Amino acid sequence: MRRHWQKKPLLIRQAWPGVQAPISRTALFDLAAADGVESRLLTRFDGTWRLRHGPLPRRALPPLKKPDWTLLVQGLDLHWQPAHQMLQRFRFVPEARLDDLMLSYASDGGGVGPHLDSYDVFLLQVQGQRRWRIGPVADRSLVPGLPVRILAKFQPTEEWLLEPGDMLYLPPLWGHDGVALGECMTCSIGFRAASAGTLAHELLHQLADNLDLPDRDRLYRDRAQAATDQPGRLPARLGDFARRALARALQDPLALDHALGMLMTEPKPQVWFEAGTEQAAGQGLALDRRSRMLYDDQHVFINGEAFRASGRDAALMHSLADQRRLSATELRRLSPPARALLADWLAAGWLQPTSVQA
Repeated sequence: MRRHWQKKPLLIRQAWPGVQAPISRTALFDLAAADGVESRLLTRFDGTWRLRHGPLPRRALPPLKKPDWTLLVQGLDLHWQPAHQMLQRFRFVPEARLDDLMLSYASDGGGVGPHLDSYDVFLLQVQGQRRWRIGPVADRSLVPGLPVRILAKFQPTEEWLLEPGDMLYLPPLWGHDGVALGECMTCSIGFRAASAGTLAHELLHQLADNLDLPDRDRLYRDRAQAATDQPGRLPARLGDFARRALARALQDPLALDHALGMLMTEPKPQVWFEAGTEQAAGQGLALDRRSRMLYDDQHVFINGEAFRASGRDAALMHSLADQRRLSATELRRLSPPARALLADWLAAGWLQPTSVQA
């Protein structure tokens, strides 16, 4: 983190010795065919790039021996427990920044072309070999007319062959091009990187949805308005009214933190929860793999909702967010209202008994 995070690339030979692909090829193909799973098929046959979005039935995938194709399954951690467990190894970065694990399956020669990402990424080789070329990008122009964003003038400065267990870290906006040598699986661990404009836009929406002003229903009035021969001019009094309304919405020092926590724990659009499993005596609780949970000094946030917490309850809730589980002993230390809240989360499927695979 001190030397490389968002500064320069890092190749780590045998970062994960003996690593295994988190999913078999057959199971991956089955997932790609399912509704609610974000999948893409990218081919480059006879020099022509084509992109198809899922669901992708098995008959839509090319023969295994045919070179130059790639299947990408985004958010594998949401659907497959071993992928979720693999993603947990990267929680040395704040959870608010951690996004998902994507798995790329490629036949010989498969890849997505030279490109850059706006976020940090770890590229972990889990099966076969992939040759990576990387370099800083001075010219971000793209090849026109393609279904994917491929750099037109990529000039790599380094090249490596990655074996299973090897991992490459790339900061945002570093050009990279990975090509499979034979059948290949690569896990991409990506991180959130919202732009200032996008974050401001989403926070303002979140603030508006949760606006609770004592005078929220106060109407704009202009009793002193004179007749005008400039009806197209925006009234200055209306602008002042709008500025005061916005200032009142932000005057609560916790309002922005509240909105940010709710925003950063909002489940992804393809996520849904099934009714929870009953908890047996002596069992602890763990966050379901699809649940996002964060906290600040005043609140705990889970799946787009916010709750106030203090004292021992807050400390235990923080532990649940950090460790993603609480033991039966820790659960007994919660206050009755906090235990009731966790019971609601369990019923909603946000929590699972620790002996049950989430």
